[in-house]
Amino acid sequence: QQVRYLYYMGRIHAIQLDYSLAYVNLTQALRKAPQNTALGFRIAVHKLASIVQLLMGDMPERSYFSDPELADALLPYFQLCKAVRNGSLAEYDSVCKAHSGVFAKDKVSTLVVRLRNSVIRTGLRRINVSYSRISFKDVAKRLALDSPESAELICAKAVRDGVIDATISHEKGQLVSSEVLDIYSTIEPQQAFHKRIQFCLSMHNDAVKAMRYPPDAHKAKHDLVADEEKKTEEEIAKEIEEELEEDEE
Repeated sequence: QQVRYLYYMGRIHAIQLDYSLAYVNLTQALRKAPQNTALGFRIAVHKLASIVQLLMGDMPERSYFSDPELADALLPYFQLCKAVRNGSLAEYDSVCKAHSGVFAKDKVSTLVVRLRNSVIRTGLRRINVSYSRISFKDVAKRLALDSPESAELICAKAVRDGVIDATISHEKGQLVSSEVLDIYSTIEPQQAFHKRIQFCLSMHNDAVKAMRYPPDAHKAKHDLVADEEKKTEEEIAKEIEEELEEDEE
């Protein structure tokens, strides 16, 4: 029941756009789920977790898709990951069209639609790294967008959100990329270490909570202390009686 609870909480958080917490819940559900049984449940968790990772901007591990037990069921999701990684809207649209029934059956169609923005962001990052200057017409062509105006709007939003490090030249109708900085001069390594430390601390806390102790282990110690106190009181009473007898004599 706890594993099922974690899975549904992960689904709820994913719908509410809280992808980090959703991924944490789904990861815990995978770790606590039976590894030799409940294949259908593990497949459902892997499907949702792969989409949540894509929405977070990460790529799922390839080992999930190469597992013989999971490979066939996760094939549409593997093709979706390839489309997002390549930043190709045409490939993304073809995958969505080909496997729309599978996504609807798995109740992840809403999350898959949200991946369109991730595909565009990935494509923009590739363009930003590859070109120092490119026109919006070429951006629209490479991303399979409707018009250069749509490309300009998307590029402006990506620059504002910090997805790409570039500037917009409205007069020339171009996207001008900034110089690529050394990644170690940014806070990205710090964020990566923070994420790993959080995962280790979470695993440690879960391990402590899962530790089991013998039933009523504390009672034995309590009974021993009570017996010692009782013996001490009896000895004191006996000594008092002996002293009174000596006084009477």
